[in-house]
Amino acid sequence: MYTSEVIYLGGLRTQAKHMISESVMITDAPIDNQGKGEAFSPTDLLATSLAQCMMTIMGIEAVKLDINLTGTKIEVTKKMTVSPRKVAKIDIVFHLPESAFKYKIELEHAALNCPVALSLNPELKQHVVFNYV
Repeated sequence: MYTSEVIYLGGLRTQAKHMISESVMITDAPIDNQGKGEAFSPTDLLATSLAQCMMTIMGIEAVKLDINLTGTKIEVTKKMTVSPRKVAKIDIVFHLPESAFKYKIELEHAALNCPVALSLNPELKQHVVFNYV
């Protein structure tokens, strides 16, 4: 079975269906690239996926360490280049519970070595900040 099915809806919009869960999401071209910006763009998803993957792997590590990371907030900023049009940099800022600072080394190592981070082209700059508040 394949992972997902994507259908072009016209108007620079796609619909993706996850085959196992059957959840559906829409993407829209961004306003700065002829779109309406009414949903995540594919490049927004790329940047957001990096943060979600980092948090998921940190969550797995947190289970092993018996700590709770619920409520961790992550700010994601995507920076594009014009020619060629591509994602040049992703800034990610984690706001973790202060109690997690004790496990800083393990958590940050887990995040920085998540599958998405390791799969991206090394030219794409990943700038990650971990705040423990």
